[in-house]
Amino acid sequence: MPFDFDTLPDRRSTESAKWRVYDEDVLPMWVADMDFPSPEPVIQALQERIAHGVFGYPWPRDELTEVVVAWLDRRHGWAVNPEHLIFVPGVVTGFNLSAHAVARPGDGVLVQPPTYGPFLKVAENVKLVQQENELIRGEDGQYIIDLDAFEAAIDEKTRIFMLCNPQNPTGRVFRVDELEAMAEICLRHGVIICSDEIHSDLVFNGHKHIPIASLDPEISANTITLLAPSKTFNIAGLKASVAVIENDELRQKFEGAKQGLVGWVNLLGQVAMQAAYKGGEEWLEALLLYLQANRDFAHDFINEQIPGVSMIKPEGTYLAWLDCREMETTGTPSDFFLEKAHVAMNDGGWFGQGGAGHVRFNFGAPRSLVEEALNRMKNAKGAS
Repeated sequence: MPFDFDTLPDRRSTESAKWRVYDEDVLPMWVADMDFPSPEPVIQALQERIAHGVFGYPWPRDELTEVVVAWLDRRHGWAVNPEHLIFVPGVVTGFNLSAHAVARPGDGVLVQPPTYGPFLKVAENVKLVQQENELIRGEDGQYIIDLDAFEAAIDEKTRIFMLCNPQNPTGRVFRVDELEAMAEICLRHGVIICSDEIHSDLVFNGHKHIPIASLDPEISANTITLLAPSKTFNIAGLKASVAVIENDELRQKFEGAKQGLVGWVNLLGQVAMQAAYKGGEEWLEALLLYLQANRDFAHDFINEQIPGVSMIKPEGTYLAWLDCREMETTGTPSDFFLEKAHVAMNDGGWFGQGGAGHVRFNFGAPRSLVEEALNRMKNAKGAS
């Protein structure tokens, strides 16, 4: 079945944050939200549920759990017990819940900047001490983990490690040896792993996503894994996510941390999640080919035509991490491109240590939009 990823939907007339934050002459290449309609099975399932007309209190159906478990087994080779699933209204909610569940004020939370901005808010939210293991550039330009520094960042206060895999914003998909090494260190020091794997379905040829909890039963018992169909199928606005927690005691702590403040996944979010995982796989396979072509186009264009800016191909996600440190401009590169090119991107500083001088560019859009944004950036740089 052919799928149309080339037609740009009109989103300015909707409530889209991506398209309404900036003026109409600005191309929004920032927030991790694709400019593609969701798969037809998702749209159809939502329409049918709305047509029913009654929207009372929801309860996750057995079929939803079965579909999620089947997806994890089929796509990632991870056999999960349905009883180990907890549905939550968002992965950010989930990793803050995880910190509340296992840490107390004054304890430590380990993060790996540059990383997804809300990770850097966990310490403030839970009154913890933020501990950092900055990712570093390897010889090929890809980000790698300094394992000695990783272990050195852990002390007697450290209670939880926030892993992001596939990594946002760098696009790394960590190898099995990297995951095993981090997991072993965490086990040895009694540190719980909270693994944000929201981009796990968006991995390109030559790479494979490995859920860290799937490596070993001992690692699984020490891990909270957070997943969602939101990035994969572009349904972030429906706030439907799931935590996989094998350890009974840890799962009870996670549930207890809700404290009446975190409710259920809304009815339409549940419907969309089930439909996406049940009927969206063919669409996803086509999407991955389109995204990979966009990635390769952006990589070649940026490295060949925009002086002072470089890009390493991300191994996963639809987000490019652009190194602008050799640009000869004043101010931040995000401000420069917003003012001169009318292209909005996430400023690298939002991602913490190591992010300065970078921007994050979203290529999850029709090629025409990606190409127009890059041409604007090229022209702006040439005119500066």
